[in-house]
Amino acid sequence: MPALYLIRHGQASFDAEDYDQLSLLGEKQGKHLGQTFAVNGLQAQHVICGGMKRHRQTAESCISGMGVDVTSLSWQIDPDWNEYDHLDLLQAYTALPGVGEQMVADMAGDKPRAGFQSHFAKAMQRWVSGQYDSDYSESWAQFSARIRRAVEAAASSTKGNVFVFTSGGAISAVCGQVLGLTPSSTAELSWQLANGAYSKILCGQSGMKLLSINEHSHFDGHHRELLSYR
Repeated sequence: MPALYLIRHGQASFDAEDYDQLSLLGEKQGKHLGQTFAVNGLQAQHVICGGMKRHRQTAESCISGMGVDVTSLSWQIDPDWNEYDHLDLLQAYTALPGVGEQMVADMAGDKPRAGFQSHFAKAMQRWVSGQYDSDYSESWAQFSARIRRAVEAAASSTKGNVFVFTSGGAISAVCGQVLGLTPSSTAELSWQLANGAYSKILCGQSGMKLLSINEHSHFDGHHRELLSYR
């Protein structure tokens, strides 16, 4: 019976020219997660990465932290685990009259990340509503179907532990499907997922069961400085 550990990538480089790479904090998060797995005696029989750099870098940091040779593991790259295109969502949203100007103004204040987040949440809710699908290269329904295909493939890959390194939107989509959440609630769930956290899915003959979500206790206590959400 496969157990899927859906691992959110470490912190990406928000302020860098290339967002799709881990920050120094993101590298530390991945390594500490691997060290925690090693202490708990948790091993992977198979590793799946989305096709993004931050997915692969998190996997390498985590496996290194476990003290395991990457080449000794069964390894697979599956682009179906890629995150949605956040730039596509923003482009459709900021094309609305007056929205782009307001977003620039809000991000020019003392808290640019908060300004960005408030607008991005609106952009996502517009996307998941399903009312404007023609505005996007990949609709919410298409994204959800892709993630469903990815998780079904992962569940059939082995009978042991499968570590899946992916993004928050993909993980929240899986959890939303298992729990029967609405698209809006699924989008809200994605904001709560910590970098380097994991959610555990058990796959059996009766279907998929969500055993834990957003597990990030490895960042509690003395390791609190490693906790981030964006």
